[in-house]
Amino acid sequence: MLVGYARVSTLDQEAGFEAQLRELERVGCERLFSEQVSSVAKRPQLTAALEFVREGDTLVVTKLDRLARSVTHMGEILTGLEAKGVALRILSLGVDTGTSTGKLMLNVLAGVAQFEREMMLERQREGIAKAKAAGLYKGRKPTARARAAEIEALAAEGLSMAKIAKRLGIGVGSVHRTLRPKDAATAMTISS
Repeated sequence: MLVGYARVSTLDQEAGFEAQLRELERVGCERLFSEQVSSVAKRPQLTAALEFVREGDTLVVTKLDRLARSVTHMGEILTGLEAKGVALRILSLGVDTGTSTGKLMLNVLAGVAQFEREMMLERQREGIAKAKAAGLYKGRKPTARARAAEIEALAAEGLSMAKIAKRLGIGVGSVHRTLRPKDAATAMTISS
C-alpha cells in the first residue's frame, strides 16, 4: 500500500499543501496523512503515519523537507521504516528506498546534506571569530543578570525559583545562578 504524508508549516502555504495532496493522490496513495505544523513541533499525523505503515508498504512524500527536519531525524525515520519492512519514496528526488539504488541515493544525499551543514557551521564560526577579533561581536546580552534585582525581590516575596523563572520568562537555572550565595560562586570559580 502507498501511504502519503503531506505537511506545511503555516496556514499561508495552503496552495502548496493542496499541491502536495494532489501529487500524492496522483501517484496512487491509498491513505493520506496531512498536517499544518512546523517541522520542529510535535507532528501527530507523522507519528500516526509511521505507526500505520506495515511490512511491504511505501511511505510517500513529495519533498524530503516535508518529512525530516535534519539528517539525524531522517536517519531515525529510515531506521524505523526499515525495521518494519517499509520503503520510503521521495517524489521530487525520484528516490525509492524499496530499491538498492534508491537506498544508495538517499544515503549519498544525506551525506551531502550533512557535509553542507558542517561547512556552513564552520563558516559561521570563522565569521564570529573574525567579528570578535574586530570587536564587532558582542554576543547575546545576559538577561538574568540584567534582572537580578527583580529576581531577588521576587525571591524575598517567597516565590519559588520555578515561579520566578516563569513570571520573568527566563530559565530556572538563570534564577538559581542569580540567587546562589556569592561565596559559593567564588568557590566554584576558584576550584574550576
